[in-house]
Amino acid sequence: MTSTEGSRRGPRVPGWLVAVAGVVAAVLGVLLLLDPFRSLAVLVAAVVLALVLLGVGDLAAAARADGSRLRWLTGAVWLAAALAVLVWPGITIRVLAAVAGLAAVLAGARRLAAGIRGTDEQRVTAVLLGAAGVAAGGVLLAWPDITVFVVAVACGVTLVVQGATHAWNAGQPRTRPATRTRARRFARTGGAVAAVLVVALLVSLSVVLHRARPSPDAFYTPPAAVPGAPGQLLRSEPFTRGMPADAHAWRILYTTTRDDGVSAVASGLVLVGKDAPAGPRPVIAWAHGTTGYAEQCAPTVLDDPLGAGAMPALGDVVVQGWVLVATDYVGLGTAGPHPYLVGQAEGRSVLDAVRAARQLGGVSLSDQTVVWGHSQGGHAALWTGIIQPTYAPDVPLLGVAALAPATDLPALVGHLDSLSIGSLFAAYVVQAYSQVYPDVRFDDVVRPGARVQVREMADRCLSEPKVVVSVLQALMFRQTILARGVLQGPFAQRLAQNVPTGPISEPVLIGQGEADPLILPAMQQAYVAARCADGWPIDYRTYPGRDHGGVVADGSPLVPELVRWTEDRFAARPAASTCAAR
Repeated sequence: MTSTEGSRRGPRVPGWLVAVAGVVAAVLGVLLLLDPFRSLAVLVAAVVLALVLLGVGDLAAAARADGSRLRWLTGAVWLAAALAVLVWPGITIRVLAAVAGLAAVLAGARRLAAGIRGTDEQRVTAVLLGAAGVAAGGVLLAWPDITVFVVAVACGVTLVVQGATHAWNAGQPRTRPATRTRARRFARTGGAVAAVLVVALLVSLSVVLHRARPSPDAFYTPPAAVPGAPGQLLRSEPFTRGMPADAHAWRILYTTTRDDGVSAVASGLVLVGKDAPAGPRPVIAWAHGTTGYAEQCAPTVLDDPLGAGAMPALGDVVVQGWVLVATDYVGLGTAGPHPYLVGQAEGRSVLDAVRAARQLGGVSLSDQTVVWGHSQGGHAALWTGIIQPTYAPDVPLLGVAALAPATDLPALVGHLDSLSIGSLFAAYVVQAYSQVYPDVRFDDVVRPGARVQVREMADRCLSEPKVVVSVLQALMFRQTILARGVLQGPFAQRLAQNVPTGPISEPVLIGQGEADPLILPAMQQAYVAARCADGWPIDYRTYPGRDHGGVVADGSPLVPELVRWTEDRFAARPAASTCAAR
């Protein structure tokens, strides 16, 4: 080799250094793929190592091969990007996604260019890997908030493929492609095909998840001038999506009140059977179960507005000629925060929806109102009964039916760790309480390694396809999302503050499935016993073999019993109480 050639190729990078870097990168990539939710710190380390690997690989290739300026340039860019990520204060998942995406696109483009100029065998491998890199980078750049899962998988795949490639190449003699063995060529091409398949799956999944994401339309944006009084109808329009063919329905936008007394706007749904008798009709105020925390999780935004919140006995409501008034709650559909399991705010949304529905043309509501609610909605229904005498005396209630209600909130949150997907519901609670209460700080409640994942979980609705990523995250968490000792601080105090302890003077029906893994029967039994001791008129019914959703599903014995119990309330028949028997 002449001095000119040596100058052109530049200083050599030791093969053993490249090999060690490749092995370490591949091992970290495997660990990242197996446990992508360990922590943001691990993900940052993976991105840094991936960038360093790209940089060292390009510099090594430039030194060992033709010394092209492109390889020297890209190698320097990768190392500079790695340094930037490493020293960036307060690194976020969006920054990581942008850096990783740019790196993947540039690396893929370089491979594509190299493939076009190379031999047949080089061309196939380089083009496949280049296409995979460009596609993966495009996903990360197009959707920087696509989830930590995608960033982790992209980095994991990059580390495994690049690390293994560099480790292999570092141990091979510097010979031209023609002297490579057939097995080696097959392995390289096979690895490239596998990388393409993984990225193709990732791209397809990303496209499907993002296209299926619900989004509130202009209906949920309030007008410029909003009345300060709660329960004022701002807007209404006919609504047909997911509605029974034998009913008329409207979605409504109305005013309500947050816990701090500040006016807010909420949306909801009003439905009545087409054959309902003329004149004022009895009202079922429906408080839906958990659909999510984010704005796009409003039932009236989702594909199945009533099914999403586990509405029971819809056909009976239509046949009976009752008017259904179903709130979305403030912060779902409309501007947040959504007061998830914050009792008084939920109850105000229910009561103000009834007030607003009275102003709707095309349907006439009587003063007879019974509240139904399931899960989160059961919690809301109980709080509706508690605050009604003082907040909305103009909406008298004849009864409150709470079905599998969330009642003992401190015990419930403490129990979520034992459930396979309990962290998903915990994420909703944490995000809501940290937004609603100034003394509940998100970073104090959530352990550092889970903060990114918790924020992402809270942004997904239970019924949207993206929730599958939340489920994967919940299943793969190795420990609680909550910080140590959090159930003794302000967070615990606020949870206790939102236990619906009363009083309620109207008849109360509480239905509980005996196979419910979320709201434990023993927990509910203790709550009912305490309320009976407080003098509540409770009819407590349990249902063997029924779990949390099954207790209100079609075929559950609770459903016809709920309808009969409601008929009795509208007919002013005496209500039974099971408190004396407990």
